[in-house]
Amino acid sequence: MSEACILLVDDDEKLTSLIGDFLRENGFRVESEPRGDRAIERIRKEQPRLVILDIMLPGADGLAVCRNVRPHYSGPILMLTALDDDIDEVAALELGADDYLGKPVKPRLLLAHVRALLRRYDEEEPPVRDLARPESLQFGPLYLNAMRRQASMHGVPVDLTMAEFDALWHLACHAGTILTRDELYRGIYHLDYDGVDRSLDLRISRLRKKLGDDSKSPRLIKTVRGNGYLFTGQP
Repeated sequence: MSEACILLVDDDEKLTSLIGDFLRENGFRVESEPRGDRAIERIRKEQPRLVILDIMLPGADGLAVCRNVRPHYSGPILMLTALDDDIDEVAALELGADDYLGKPVKPRLLLAHVRALLRRYDEEEPPVRDLARPESLQFGPLYLNAMRRQASMHGVPVDLTMAEFDALWHLACHAGTILTRDELYRGIYHLDYDGVDRSLDLRISRLRKKLGDDSKSPRLIKTVRGNGYLFTGQP
């Protein structure tokens, strides 16, 4: 992958140094910013290839940064959240973050998420090259277009983040087949599931909500206890 500029917004100097050095070793140009208020100005002006954004920041917290820059910035935002704070995770996605990771951050896992996000934004590659399937899929009122990364229900567009669409597309491509978390995780991030990252579970929960699938008794995306997820194709 060609060198890409990443803006790392975090006031933890030790973590910033660790992450920055690791990403540079893997071919990225990294700049850092410890303050949220200054990050807003820099993101709008500099338009970095990708933003890694912590929640807790001086000047303006990560959620405020995300809310302020999203109308002016179309690149991917990867949010760093407290390990078990569902509120932060949900709020981050609702404000326009494309993905999130819980702290403490594992560099190898972070790298996988960064690469996955950049693959989706890389105009030189087909958006779903790693999910090579038909360009579109139809399941009753649910329509998915892989090349445009668009989903619609009854002809009405469904607002999905890139990571949400990838999870839905991967499930839909294996309709009728139970996918383990490891299989789904590997299909999206090209990395084995570590058993700790809860982003898939939250993503499935949000997909159900956005697609009108009953969370207590889902029809479209079922949880198979002890196994994984099953996309039935029946909204």
